[in-house]
Amino acid sequence: MNDFATIFVAFALAALGWRLWLLARHARHVARHRGRVPEDFAAVVPPEAHARAADYTRDKVRVAMAEAAFVDGALVLAMSVGGGLALLDGASRAIFGEGYARDLATVFGFLAVGAAASLPFDVWRTFGVEARHGFNQTTPATFVADMAKALALAAALGTPLVLAVCWFIEATGAWWWVWAWAAWVAFTLLLVAIFPRWIAPLFNKFTPLEEGELRRRIEALVARCGFRAEGLYVMDGSRRSNHGNAYFTGFGRAKRIVFFDTLVQRLTQGEIEAVLAHELGHFARGHIPRLLAVRFALAFVLLAVLGWAAREPAFAAALGLASPPPTGALLAAFMLVVPVFTFPFQPLASLLSRRQEFEADEFAASHANADDLVSALGKLYRDNAATLTPDPLHSLVYDSHPPAALRIAHLRRLAARPDGVAA
Repeated sequence: MNDFATIFVAFALAALGWRLWLLARHARHVARHRGRVPEDFAAVVPPEAHARAADYTRDKVRVAMAEAAFVDGALVLAMSVGGGLALLDGASRAIFGEGYARDLATVFGFLAVGAAASLPFDVWRTFGVEARHGFNQTTPATFVADMAKALALAAALGTPLVLAVCWFIEATGAWWWVWAWAAWVAFTLLLVAIFPRWIAPLFNKFTPLEEGELRRRIEALVARCGFRAEGLYVMDGSRRSNHGNAYFTGFGRAKRIVFFDTLVQRLTQGEIEAVLAHELGHFARGHIPRLLAVRFALAFVLLAVLGWAAREPAFAAALGLASPPPTGALLAAFMLVVPVFTFPFQPLASLLSRRQEFEADEFAASHANADDLVSALGKLYRDNAATLTPDPLHSLVYDSHPPAALRIAHLRRLAARPDGVAA
């Protein structure tokens, strides 16, 4: 192995070992606290529900550990230094010859290998873990239909992007990665804009929230927050799962507010209002544009590194590719290599996300009832079997939301202050 291959293998094994160790810590910590409900949740989460959440979490961890070992470990090494990507590109060349067809075949072939490797674990999660704990409502027919739709969308939306990037690599010289970055930014913004109206309805049914007191309360909240939306919708989330949630989606005039039908059925009107106020807090505090800006900046840096690596013979040699690498193989290599080298930044991403969650809670407490949000979160933790006792280190690294106890304590401080601002 050359130096790049050695460094890559070291990072890949370090990332895998770190991930597996944290998952094992998480499972042990949850198991140790299985028998006792935290005091703040004793009134809303019965002992049997807390124990069920612990068992559910441990089952999810088992799947995650197996998938990490196989997909993030064995498959990544096989496709990289094991020569799998080179074999795939060679097959593409043998079938399609030189040109864009070869590049497309290599990129989508690489994605298909990853999807096929993850499929058994998706099945295990859906029809094993989720079903065992009473959450799964997805039938095998729906599962297959969703997969087929996702593949068709990936081909329809991804093909123009891949072709554009391939053309930039060939036509714009050493600065091709800048043009590729601009194309990816435009593509991302397009997806955000069209997702609510054209993509999401392919998978779920969206029904306008019916007239009545709940709709009037939501419309009043939306007006107070200065939020403009195309509409208020209820999504048939119960068709696939018994989990509940609410979110807003879209961009510009295409923004929509969406409630899972399970959420509407389980929470009071005040609790639903508080949950939506939290989601609107992300909008009001500019979290979505900031998140996109961070992603765009990170993509710019990573593509710049790829532009440099593409000119380095050691990079291609480590993957068994010619130098410079074929265009499709270069793009697939980018998708293969980047997650390995970016894993040390995961705690920072989680920290930023948790800070945004606290900010959204503060917004919700100033525009709705903080006690309603506390009770709503208690019900959601209970009904979704979310663990109330995560391992602190695992949570610090991977959790995008603050641990339940910290979040509830923060909200109670907000509720106790007349100005709705935490001390």
